[in-house]
Amino acid sequence: MKVIETALPGVLLIEPRVFGDERGFFFESFNARAFREATGVTLDFVQDNHSHSRRGVLRGLHYQIEQAQGKLVRAATGEVFDVAVDLRRGSPTFGRWEGFALSAQNKRMLWVPPGFAHGFLVTSESADFLYKTTDYYSPQHERCVLWNDPAIGVRWPLDGAQPTLSEKDRVGRLLAQAEVYR
Repeated sequence: MKVIETALPGVLLIEPRVFGDERGFFFESFNARAFREATGVTLDFVQDNHSHSRRGVLRGLHYQIEQAQGKLVRAATGEVFDVAVDLRRGSPTFGRWEGFALSAQNKRMLWVPPGFAHGFLVTSESADFLYKTTDYYSPQHERCVLWNDPAIGVRWPLDGAQPTLSEKDRVGRLLAQAEVYR
């Protein structure tokens, strides 16, 4: 696999080695030893999640203030614009974001370490989004930063349209009022 460092320390874009021919393709979407050796990440994954959404659905920006989750994410079908936001108060990149196109076609994955909020926007007709997490879902610790907080300034590729949001995402907190990591 090829690991690409991003502007946010710890957030890694991963391009798996894909073997393809006239029959189709094959790649290891996860191999614990190879992942650890390539990224230096020694956390174990404990939960797999699968989300299916239609075009224009925006999920995020989510995180857990306790039981913080690292996430290895990818689009198994379709395409998403995937975003990580640094919520580590002492970090030089606190409040900064970076976004990446993840698709079934490019097969890229993103490692979002604990300490970051995460979200995505479906940019294809629909998408199946898969993610492995390093801690279990904990509803009492879940938090949400407002997807369009001007202090963060994520440039979602919405082309003037309004995203489809859950109630939780509609009422997320501004970064200035959010509980963040120390």
